[in-house]
Amino acid sequence: MKVKTILVSQPEPKMENSPYQNLVDRTKVKIDFRSFIHVEGATSKQVREQKIDLKDFTAIILTSRNAVDHFFRVAEEMRYKISDDLKYFCQSEAVAYYLQKYVVYRKRKIYVGKRTFPELIPLIKKHKNEKFLVPSSDKLKDTVPDELNKVGVKWKSGVFFRTVISDLSDLADVKYDVLVFFSPSGIESLFQNFPDFTQEQTRIAVFGNTTMKAAEDMGLRVDIQAPTPESPSMTMAIENYIKSAK
Repeated sequence: MKVKTILVSQPEPKMENSPYQNLVDRTKVKIDFRSFIHVEGATSKQVREQKIDLKDFTAIILTSRNAVDHFFRVAEEMRYKISDDLKYFCQSEAVAYYLQKYVVYRKRKIYVGKRTFPELIPLIKKHKNEKFLVPSSDKLKDTVPDELNKVGVKWKSGVFFRTVISDLSDLADVKYDVLVFFSPSGIESLFQNFPDFTQEQTRIAVFGNTTMKAAEDMGLRVDIQAPTPESPSMTMAIENYIKSAK
């Protein structure tokens, strides 16, 4: 069946000439964007209740831009002056680049991984005597504690923000040919908002193995998957499917 309408369960990209805009230009499909989940910050009181005192830590492990934002927000709410000697371990270049929003990069001790958390571990190993804090969401990936425990460093994680399901009730009567998901939380949001959802002719696109598993666990048929060798990006996977569905 031909694809005419797509709903992406994320905010609309702010950049000009985004891959999605290029996809629209090439295929003439209609693409809407809507966050199925959103982030809410924990209060400084809630962080303290986790027995976290920022002065106890000499290094911060930052796995996402949300972690960066909420660490500095909580520090400000606590009126905690961050030491110039604090070490920052960033999971990727994107996170390290975002860190510049809060610190003068050349004046801080910043260590940058390649992309995945295991790739950051060799850098952490070189600083085993530090006391590490991992500011995270309420859905910390198992990889993080598993890898840190293997190394044997002193560390503690804290919930600095939470992933919350968005209200999608206004979409109840809206139909799309393709729904695009990037996380298990997005799948959870779909069924929490629409418990009677039936897939029928709706195509489901997923990014990543954990999202794929979440979709299949809920009985969904996955029609489009990324990344794959043929389709390393979601937009490429969608475009390839559109071409085959004509």
